[in-house]
Amino acid sequence: MRITAATFNLRNLNDRWSERRPLLASAFAAFAPDVAALQEVSFGDDRQDDLLANAVPAHTYRSFIARSPRYPDFGNAILVRTGDAMGQQELRLEPNRVVHRVLLLLEGQRTAWVANTHLHHRRDEPEVRARQAAAIVRWMDDAPAADACIIAGDFNAPPVEPACDVMRAAGFRSAFVEANGAEPAFTWPSGIQAPTMDIDGDPACVDYLWLRGNVTAVRAWLACNEPHPADATLYPSDHFAVAADLEIG
Repeated sequence: MRITAATFNLRNLNDRWSERRPLLASAFAAFAPDVAALQEVSFGDDRQDDLLANAVPAHTYRSFIARSPRYPDFGNAILVRTGDAMGQQELRLEPNRVVHRVLLLLEGQRTAWVANTHLHHRRDEPEVRARQAAAIVRWMDDAPAADACIIAGDFNAPPVEPACDVMRAAGFRSAFVEANGAEPAFTWPSGIQAPTMDIDGDPACVDYLWLRGNVTAVRAWLACNEPHPADATLYPSDHFAVAADLEIG
């Protein structure tokens, strides 16, 4: 059983949203993942999860959302277009972060947990991200058994940070490393230029698909990483998407 999974921080409505809106939709439609973990999603009048779901008219996506504890019009979303999604569960992380998960029933009675999160953003507080990662690991350890576990998201942590050490110590493998031998040089920033762009920190790989169980990354790549053909300063988001073809079972 193979699925394509992706994680992608959308940067909500910041950074020239009206200009990058069609670019984001077309870039997502170009690879149309079976499961997409999205962060910094706007749930206002211009819902970004709906935008991406509608960008792929050949498929029907279900959207599972987790609103930000502090800003309820924003949060994270999991888009699913394959298998049966067996409901959603949510865990609040301190301070003011959240992780949510769905259990997928796939062909051949294979099962997979898909969890999605966006960890603490302050670069000078890696210990907070490590505690959040540890809380997520405990939460998944306590979940009903499944063939595979996928934890996706913007960890705001390069591979050498303690949060990533927590994941590896718990038996999780990076899909990108498994398929390519190393993480990408960076997943943020994309190269977008905007008055509101995030300039906090050096370019780094901060977005991951973490795998555990009977699941293998057959291929992994960066998606949504091309600028507008007529404007080299305009990208779909300030992050690249991390995508992988996964074999389960």
